[in-house]
Amino acid sequence: MSSRATRSGALALALIAASSFAGAAPDILTRAEWGARAPVMEMERNEPARLTIHHTATAPSPGRSLAEKLVSLQRFSQSEERLADGRLKVAWADIPYHFYIDVNGNVGEGREAAFIGDTNTDYDLHGHIGIVLEGNFEEAPPAPVQVEALVGLLASLAEEHGIPPGEIGGHRDYGQTLCPGKHLAALIPDIRRDVARALAR
Repeated sequence: MSSRATRSGALALALIAASSFAGAAPDILTRAEWGARAPVMEMERNEPARLTIHHTATAPSPGRSLAEKLVSLQRFSQSEERLADGRLKVAWADIPYHFYIDVNGNVGEGREAAFIGDTNTDYDLHGHIGIVLEGNFEEAPPAPVQVEALVGLLASLAEEHGIPPGEIGGHRDYGQTLCPGKHLAALIPDIRRDVARALAR
């Protein structure tokens, strides 16, 4: 079987997941449970108004625990680091995203949603709750379990903060970036629809 056919099959599975999942809220690994450090600088308060989807743009690591990944991401985020494209990233107060969904569909709490996130791209982060999925979805589709977890998390957050499904979007809807990758971006209309269904129930 060709790699193109394999990718098409994986995308079909993700589409099925996005169109059929009931939207149950997933279990979330809290900051206390994964051992988060305190923010290293003051953060600006956030008033959530939209839900924004990202990808890590890295190869997934199914063998590492979610806690390990979050600890590593926080360490990177709070340090001045050189990015893959050579740019220097300044130190941030904390993890830039509010939630992290790993390749196994596990969900972890990142930065508290009460505070505005951070970004390496140029867009206004006020009002955004950022959710990042592990993987590079410019190259391959997300795992169906990730899509299921994403729909459930979005429905829960939409209900909690009074955010309509129409305010669910991808990073590239707001900044000059490929994020969250073409394969995940293609699922967003179905994801919005399933979140709306979950809220209606």
